[in-house]
Amino acid sequence: MTSLTDIYHRALDGTPLTFAEAMALWNDAPLAELMAAADAVRRRLHPEERVTWQIDRNVNITNVCVSGCKFCSFHCRLADRERAYVTSMEEYRRKIREMLALGGEQLLLQGGLHPRLDLAWYEELFSALKSEFPNVKLHALGPPEIAHIARISGFGSDAEGYRTVLERLVTAGLDSLPGAGAEILDNEIRRRISPGKCSADTWLEVMRVAHRMGLCTSATMMYGHVERPEHRILHLLKIRDLQSLKSDSAPGFLSFIAWPYQGRGTALEEETGLSGGAETAEFLRMIAVSRLVLHNIPNIQASWLTTGLAAGQMALHGGANDMGSIMIEENVVSATGFEGRTTIDAERMQEAIRAAGFTPALRNQRYELL
Repeated sequence: MTSLTDIYHRALDGTPLTFAEAMALWNDAPLAELMAAADAVRRRLHPEERVTWQIDRNVNITNVCVSGCKFCSFHCRLADRERAYVTSMEEYRRKIREMLALGGEQLLLQGGLHPRLDLAWYEELFSALKSEFPNVKLHALGPPEIAHIARISGFGSDAEGYRTVLERLVTAGLDSLPGAGAEILDNEIRRRISPGKCSADTWLEVMRVAHRMGLCTSATMMYGHVERPEHRILHLLKIRDLQSLKSDSAPGFLSFIAWPYQGRGTALEEETGLSGGAETAEFLRMIAVSRLVLHNIPNIQASWLTTGLAAGQMALHGGANDMGSIMIEENVVSATGFEGRTTIDAERMQEAIRAAGFTPALRNQRYELL
């Protein structure tokens, strides 16, 4: 049996770990030792003593969604006329101007699976935003939304249809594709927590098409609900293996972001009794294992939103090299009644990075320093 020390050395050399080796890290490695190994890998990849961060704004296109995610209190049905909305162009203008005044340059556009917003509608939206704000980057939608748009727009549910949708959205102004809606890449788990959302196979297929097109993407995981540790490890391996298929010239997954499920007041909590939370030790183990397993994804984000800045700072010493965005606006986590901090300002972000012993470096979505 391979010892933990041997596994650490393999990871430090950039050798892809097996499922059994990754499970050994999760189950058996002492946390301090695991973080030290992940920190060594991080320093090999990022020897400079800096941590990147970003200014962008998360705008929800709509809260109407048919995916039925049991962990989400933000969405509503189209028939709920009191709550349902679609963001207006005037609201976009106001939000973008506020973002620009704070030094941001990117919109993270997330929406639900709206039954009536088809490809032509999104093309019109993206074109209008780019026409008025040509320098603003659109980091928008995600694989579930791309698959949904392809289906309701009559392009089918295959690679050719996904490519058609992505190509037309890029022409309209899409700059990069977030890794939204990954949750856990296991079909049984997805049927339990998000019955109307695309399968794990579809999520991966949309990303495979995006990588072949040369689109910049990210990968995510929401953990800490009904999945088991082996589901988390298999999720990481699926992302790593997809990344290995991209061409050398394609950016592929530039980053990986994992965060713990927050489910107070959700249907999933009512069904399972699981409210989620932000256990720091588990979060730090997740970050460290991610760094050791994802040898071909350069950036690991310390997602501080649901764990707190202190946990994010600790993660910077256990494999993470990025602190993500200041989150000018956040609605989905807040809808669960989460009482933690969901936004900070640029000064507080830089203070947190310096307090952790690093130099803050502002970046864009391609991890180019600004």
